[in-house]
Amino acid sequence: MTALFSPYTIKNVKLKNRIVMSPMCMYSCEKEDGVATDWHFTHYTSRAVGQVGLIIVEATAVTAQGRISPQDLGIWSNDHIDGLKRIVGMSHEYGAKVGVQLAHAGRKAVIDGPIVAPSSIPFNDKMKTPEEMTEEKIHETIEAFREGARRTREAGFDVIELHGAHGYLINEFLSPLTNKRTDNYGGSRENRYRFLKEVIDAVKKEWDGPLFVRISANEYHQEGNTAEDFIYYAKRMKEQGVDLIDCSSGAVVPANIDAYPGYQVSYAEMIKKEAELATGAVGLITEPVQAEEILKNNRADLVLLARELLRDPYWPRTAAKELGVSIEPPEQYKRGW
Repeated sequence: MTALFSPYTIKNVKLKNRIVMSPMCMYSCEKEDGVATDWHFTHYTSRAVGQVGLIIVEATAVTAQGRISPQDLGIWSNDHIDGLKRIVGMSHEYGAKVGVQLAHAGRKAVIDGPIVAPSSIPFNDKMKTPEEMTEEKIHETIEAFREGARRTREAGFDVIELHGAHGYLINEFLSPLTNKRTDNYGGSRENRYRFLKEVIDAVKKEWDGPLFVRISANEYHQEGNTAEDFIYYAKRMKEQGVDLIDCSSGAVVPANIDAYPGYQVSYAEMIKKEAELATGAVGLITEPVQAEEILKNNRADLVLLARELLRDPYWPRTAAKELGVSIEPPEQYKRGW
């Protein structure tokens, strides 16, 4: 058995393989109400039919103010539960496990009305200047993550991922580039971690399943967080019961990034080794042999594919053929597979 097609159990959830669909915004909520549409049902179920082991649904906003765009999925209201439950149920029917990425866009929200962030610093000169969050607003947002976790459980998801990467709100608190606060939520590394710490504690009041956190493990700026900082954060998350770190990078501040196949895998390898915590590798992973190498060399525990799964919803079949593995097709596709 190849590593890629070996099962993986994390807490109480068993994945049939190590192939994960990375969360990717679809910007497809037609009424700007955060409710899932036919597009979402088709999009995610196609990857379940294609035999992806774990599907992580796109950034799903815990508050209306925290959407990246007005077309984003939401989980700030009980009105969202039925649509999300349908995505989960349809994907489960074809053997995939399903996670949701709970998110708040912070200063990178492109919506009408005010936006918020740890500090009143815009992402760039074309984007809106956010309001600095009061401690009351911080506590309200932490409560929104807890409520999002409750709705996640009610919708039947298998995994929660907290979006702590790509310059969105959690990432903004973690980074000295975006967090210039002088209270308990800013300054020292410990204080910058406080918001994520309290979000994790709040989520775990409602959720006892697998908990992932996506981080930007390189900020591509000399005054940003260092590798030592990310190891510190990962160790703290491990202490709190986080099960896996999804290691992405960048987008905290504008930067030129030299992106090449597997360019972020070393971050997953670093966190896995130094924090002794499971990791997911992501970043221009496209080839089956490339994915197999990452797993066989114990550089990560899961591989997350993004754009490659947009190009080929049946990439697991492509990978199985190349690696010489036989996988069970959906009954309706046996004549073709």
